[in-house]
Amino acid sequence: MKYNRLQTKTIPLLTIITCLGLGSCKTMEPVALSEVEVAGHYRDIEKTDTTTIADIPWDKLFADPKLQTLINEALENNSDVKIAVERIKIAEANLQASTLGLFPSLSINGSSSNIFKEGSERTDTYQLYGASSWEIDIWGKNISSRKAYKASLLQSEAYLRSVQTRLIANVAISYFNLLALDEQLRITGQTLEKRKESVVAIMLLKESNIVNGAAVVQSQASMYSTEVSMPSLRQEIFEAENNFCSLLGRQASPIDRGKFNEQAISVDLKTGIPVQLLANRPDVQQAGSQVDYYMQMLNVAKKSFYPSITITAQGGLTDANLSELFNPIDLFSSIIGGIAQPIFNQGKNRQKYKSAQANLEEGLISYKQTILDASNEVTGYLHSYQSATEKLGIRAKQIESLEKSVDFTRELLEYSSTTNYTDVLTSEQSLLSAQLSGINDKLEQLQAIVNLYRSLGGGWKLDNN
Repeated sequence: MKYNRLQTKTIPLLTIITCLGLGSCKTMEPVALSEVEVAGHYRDIEKTDTTTIADIPWDKLFADPKLQTLINEALENNSDVKIAVERIKIAEANLQASTLGLFPSLSINGSSSNIFKEGSERTDTYQLYGASSWEIDIWGKNISSRKAYKASLLQSEAYLRSVQTRLIANVAISYFNLLALDEQLRITGQTLEKRKESVVAIMLLKESNIVNGAAVVQSQASMYSTEVSMPSLRQEIFEAENNFCSLLGRQASPIDRGKFNEQAISVDLKTGIPVQLLANRPDVQQAGSQVDYYMQMLNVAKKSFYPSITITAQGGLTDANLSELFNPIDLFSSIIGGIAQPIFNQGKNRQKYKSAQANLEEGLISYKQTILDASNEVTGYLHSYQSATEKLGIRAKQIESLEKSVDFTRELLEYSSTTNYTDVLTSEQSLLSAQLSGINDKLEQLQAIVNLYRSLGGGWKLDNN
């Protein structure tokens, strides 16, 4: 029978050693964090109403069911969304790993050794033991690290929301742009049919000696000028559909869509107040979480100057005979407490601290700039909407006047000698140009609403009703 072998080492007087270690730590000056100032009002918008269209779910803002279907398809299949989701998984794993770092580590090991000495028998030793190590986080270094990874997770979640809001806006804008091209093709096609009718009419007038051959040739040239623009429009539509499919995460194919004249976003474009951007804009949330991350990493760097205290425990079974290894008498164990104080490594830690300080300052600058850009975007897109709306009203009057001008010049050409076919061509060309410009004005208005909605942080909130 073998005697129990218990090996122990006395834990050092950690309190005394810790106090000695702290004596060598220099107090680091805290980083001066400036408060982020947010303007009370948007430029040229003197309102204090906190109602904002950012609170409207996207499927309530965009009433077109075909557009809603396309947005849902993009949110499900778009590669940027999928990448953002994977980033969240990575951040969650890092947070979980940092949480586990607060607990002791545990490992199980087995070993065997054979010792040969000249003139003696071979000595065999078998061991099966477990080891555990735990760094006591008395300075909160590991807790700060965990908070940093928590901020990183929040940043990843905000990034996903940012991708979603931008994707929704891009899908809506691409949809409206495609419908605008359809409408331009339709208007051009209608004009082409009228030009063909005009050629026939001019030929009849020539037979009646009301116009000469030059008018016939001019009418034909005008018809071809209109017709030649249609292949380009069809090519633009084809390319727009292909680009749209990339947003949707699918192979190039036709896009099922509605009609341009049916598009209307009938909401009161309320912007709320600038401070609401802090809660609504995902990119502002992302920048804020980035600042939190840098702040916690600065704490980690600061606490690297302090001594680390570690307790290591080991225990297991040992015997010279493998068959007797699990005899409960053959046990060994040890507990060791240790403290490590950075001395020669202090220069390296100081550089890490300075780097963390610079990262935090950079994060703050980026955060302030993000808020500034967001505020400027809101005022810019609201002004674009107002400008496009004003142009639409004026354009409607212009088109109405040009339609009358075309009718009058045609009648004068047929029944009077006071005009010629050049006047008719000028009126017709001006009308087509105004009609196409009117489509662009309407497109600008729709795009401005979408961009205003995104710039206010709309698109990621769900309908709670």
